[in-house]
Amino acid sequence: MLEVSWLQNRAKDCLDWAAARGFQHVEVSRGVAPMTLAEKRELIEFAAQEFTVLSEVGSKNPALAVDPAAWRAEVESDLAAGAWLVVAEGRESGTVGLYDADGAVRADVVDAIAGVAGPGSIMFEAPRKDQQAWFIRRFGAEVNLANIATDDLMGLETLRLGLRADTVVTDRAPVE
Repeated sequence: MLEVSWLQNRAKDCLDWAAARGFQHVEVSRGVAPMTLAEKRELIEFAAQEFTVLSEVGSKNPALAVDPAAWRAEVESDLAAGAWLVVAEGRESGTVGLYDADGAVRADVVDAIAGVAGPGSIMFEAPRKDQQAWFIRRFGAEVNLANIATDDLMGLETLRLGLRADTVVTDRAPVE
């Protein structure tokens, strides 16, 4: 909503509306709008005066090239501007941004952005079970995951608890 308001030159009006209604958090993104990094940074700095800001990196457009260094620079800029947490784009399909067209994780992008301030500063959109399991194996059960369908919450919790083959930890010697 804030991104659309920014496109309409009404970002301040949107933030005023959100504050008047008691919102405490806002998301600043540029996944659709042609916002420069400098404009995004300015909007984060402005919003962070009154809100807890979540920013988002990555595009919703699958045709755009994914550059790990650019994602890293944007995460660094967003956090320096006052973002509390950065959401890494994956969409509900799990086939853009963090993922290739087949849904495979782009580990180079994940490593680039998690290397900025640790994985705890990133919320990884991971709608698919295989993607969720990948992040849990990589960063542990407490990794921040988003874009999880309500019907998939029980499955995610069993992954986090190591109760499924995808994430079970076995340290016992095999039975002979």
